[in-house]
Formats: sequence, C-alpha cells, structure tokens
Amino acid sequence: MDVKTAEFLKSSAHPKECPPADRPEYAFIGRSNVGKSSLINFLTNRKGLAKISSSPGKTQLINHFVIDEELQKTRDGSSWYLVDLPGFGYAKVSKTSRVKWQRTSEQFLTGRSNLMCVMMLIDSRHPPQQVDLDFMIWMAEKQLPFVMVFTKVDKLNRAERSEFLPRYELEMLKKWNCMPPVYVTSSEKREGREELLCFIQQTNSLYTA
Repeated sequence: MDVKTAEFLKSSAHPKECPPADRPEYAFIGRSNVGKSSLINFLTNRKGLAKISSSPGKTQLINHFVIDEELQKTRDGSSWYLVDLPGFGYAKVSKTSRVKWQRTSEQFLTGRSNLMCVMMLIDSRHPPQQVDLDFMIWMAEKQLPFVMVFTKVDKLNRAERSEFLPRYELEMLKKWNCMPPVYVTSSEKREGREELLCFIQQTNSLYTA
C-alpha cells in the first residue's frame, strides 16, 4: 500500500464539528513531543502536512486529513481519514487545558462509529510512562482497538534498541494477558512505514459503512 494523495481537511474544537463518519478512520495520539507530526508526514510522504512545532503541546484541535480522496469515488473503500489528536501529559500547559484536551480526545474516540484503530504513539527512548499505561488501560476498558507505535528508534544505540521493547513488554504483562500489536518506527531513518500502512490497508478491508 502507498499513499497517493493526502490533504488537510479541517480542524475541529469538538467532536460534533468533525467530518461525517463516512470512511475508515485512524486516530494518532500520544504524549506531547512523541514525534506525532513527524510520523504523520513520514507515513503520508508529505513534508509539512502536519505542522511540526518546537513547542510541545501545540496541537489543541482535532485535525482531520483525508487520504486518497479520489478513491472514495470508486467506492472501493480505499480512502480513509487520518486524525491528529491533541497530545497529553505535557506539564507546561495549564491543568485546565490538559483536562480539556483529554476530554475532547476521549469524547472523540468513544463517539466515532468509523474509528478503526487508535495509533498509540510511544517514545522508545523512555521507560514505560504511567500516563501511557493508564491511557491504554482506559482504551481497553472502552473496548477501543489500538496498536502501539514506538517512535524515534533512530535515537537509540544498538544495546538500547535491543532492550526497549522487552522492557516495555515486562511492564505491560503485569496487567495484560498479552501485548497489543506493536510497530517500531523512525521518521528520520524511514523505518516502519510499510508495515504500518500494510496494517491500515488490511484493516480498511474490514470497514462497513
């Protein structure tokens, strides 16, 4: 699978303002500074599609991108939405803003009938963070399908790269029977794109309007 076209569609302050739920949808979420914008640009092969900011916590709205819009006209189900959700866990924004962003994201995730999967982005450089672990438990409780997408593996040395995933599995399996699907990516070194897009293509085939 490849991405033929990718265009920004709209930003929404509330889930009620989002585009119609008329095609498969994939939500990208993670702690601020996890590399979400870089990953979106890497997956779509469009520099600058998602704005990369030097200030973590910049994304404050639900941003919809439409992928391969022209294929929607053929009714083959190949067109899909990529959704950039506000990041969480960044301390330098007000508590009120953090709570608002989290509530907005949770309302979106639990209210979209076309949501196929949540892409839970995790920075591979850090040990398991409680905020990430808690959010994944919340998604499981809400029966939201998700996969774990580790970012920035190019920042790890050889020893760190061999250790980060077993370390995370050890922590996860304290409360989980098995690991969710895992994808390892690097926007800088262009790793993991084919695997993640293949997963989206396979999941798109399960979509029913």
